[in-house]
Amino acid sequence: MYNSKITGLGYYVPDNVVTNEDLSKMMDTNDAWIQERTGIKERRWIKEGSEDTSAVMGAKASKIAIERAGLTPKDIDFIVFATLSPDYYFPGCGVQIQEMLEMRTVGAVDIRNQCSGFIYAMSVADQFIKTGMYKNILVVGSEFHSGGLDKTTRGRGVSVIFGDGAGAAVLSRTEDNTKGILSSHLHSEGKHAEELTVLAPSIRHWVPKILEENDKNDESYFPYMNGTFVFKHAVVRFSEAIVEGLKTNNLEATDIDMLIPHQANLRISQFVQRKFKLTDDQIFNNIQKYGNTTAASVIIALTEAWEKGKIKDNDLVVLAAFGSGFTWGSVIMRW
Repeated sequence: MYNSKITGLGYYVPDNVVTNEDLSKMMDTNDAWIQERTGIKERRWIKEGSEDTSAVMGAKASKIAIERAGLTPKDIDFIVFATLSPDYYFPGCGVQIQEMLEMRTVGAVDIRNQCSGFIYAMSVADQFIKTGMYKNILVVGSEFHSGGLDKTTRGRGVSVIFGDGAGAAVLSRTEDNTKGILSSHLHSEGKHAEELTVLAPSIRHWVPKILEENDKNDESYFPYMNGTFVFKHAVVRFSEAIVEGLKTNNLEATDIDMLIPHQANLRISQFVQRKFKLTDDQIFNNIQKYGNTTAASVIIALTEAWEKGKIKDNDLVVLAAFGSGFTWGSVIMRW
C-alpha cells in the first residue's frame, strides 16, 4: 500500500484588508472587543466587482501548489474541493477547477464539512492514493464568506470572525511508508447541527417560498452560531482528535513538531496549546491576519508555516479541526 505525501502547497487571499476599525464603522463593535474574544485583528474580504469567487480563488491557489509540486494541471488525476460557500448551489466548485485549469476530464468531488472540510478532503484523497487508484490529487479549501454575512450590529457576533481566502495542496503517491500521511481520524455529532448553521436557503425554504415572502428581516439566510456552546465543544473535540492520532501512531505530544489547528478562534488554539504543553514554535496561528476562513484555514496556515521555514524534513505535523455539523478530525503526517 502506498502513502500520500504533500508535494506542493499554495494559497491566495484577496488584496482587500478589512481591519477591526473598519468594522466599527459598519456596526457597534471595536478593536478591543473583537481581539479579546477572537484574537482577530484583520481579515480579507473580496471587494465588490472583483473576479474572485470560491472557485476562482481555489484555482489561483491551485496553480501555485501544482507548480511547486513540479507538475502541470495535466498531471492531476483527481480533485477534492472543500467549501461551504460554492459559487453555485450546484454544480460544485470541483468541476469549475477542472475547467479553469484546463485539466483532463478527471473526477472531481466536493466536500461540505465546513470548518473540518479540509481535514475530510485530505482523508478522502489519501484513501484514493493509498489504494493505488490515483497518483496525484489536488486538494482545495476555499471560502467566500463576506458576501453572505450580516454586516450590521445584529450580526456582529458572527460577521467579525469570518474572512475570505483559499489554499491548495497536491497530494502525491510515495512508496516510503515512513513519510506523508500516517493516519486520519474523522468524527461527527449531528445532534448539535443547528448550533452553528445557515438554515436557508434549503429545500424546505426554497425559491418559491423565498420569492413569496420577500422578507428582508428573515435572519435564516445569515450564519447563526451559539458561540459559547461551540467553544466548549471545540476545545474538547480538538484535543480528542489530536490524542487519537498520536495514540494510533504510538506517539506522544512531545513528538509534535508543528500543530496546525483550524483557525476558528485564537483562544481555542491557545487552550489546546496549553493542554499539550506546546511551545510557540510547535503551533502556528494566523487567524490574527485572516480571520476564520473555514475550509481554507488549515491549508492557508499550513502553507504559510511551510513558507516561513517552520516545517522541515521529517517533522511530525498534526492538522486538526472542529466545526459545524458538529464534525471534527485530525491528520497526522511525517513531512
